[in-house]
Amino acid sequence: MLSAQCTDKMVNRVTPSLWELANTPEAMSNQPVAQIQKIIKPCGLSPQKAKAISGLSKILVQEHGGKVPEDFEALERLPGVGHKTASVVMAQAFGVPAFPVDTHIHRLSQRWGLSNGKNVVQTEKDLKRLFPSESWNRLHLQIIFYGREHCTARGCDGTVCGMCKDLYPKRRKAVLAKKP
Repeated sequence: MLSAQCTDKMVNRVTPSLWELANTPEAMSNQPVAQIQKIIKPCGLSPQKAKAISGLSKILVQEHGGKVPEDFEALERLPGVGHKTASVVMAQAFGVPAFPVDTHIHRLSQRWGLSNGKNVVQTEKDLKRLFPSESWNRLHLQIIFYGREHCTARGCDGTVCGMCKDLYPKRRKAVLAKKP
């Protein structure tokens, strides 16, 4: 939830302070939204995110016994949780095959010719069709890590990194990803 329009580095810097404030849904649901907002402000969009964290915490306590639900529909009904976040939770917390597609995976899938989807929904469908479900959770992370280290948004235009050179040795023009 905190990662929307924010770097992982900033989320990792802010999260310990948030857990110090409250480390259970019960404790978080008792915190004033203003206090949550103050802590998460460096992540951006803090008014909306703070309200979502507070609301989500209350729903977890009231409807789910303080536990994170283990199904997509229940997760996506929580404030601030969309399909991508639900997919990350299902994959990483519960081991359920999912292929969370963010802007980075969307961009790389286009660069590498895995999808020509104009949005993350189509890209997710394309990737799920291409790869067996038992590889989705691991592959999602591998693509993200490769993109961070080697095929970055600004460091590679589809002609620079090893993967792009190997896949398309004759490519000369930059690949412009369709914005999701």
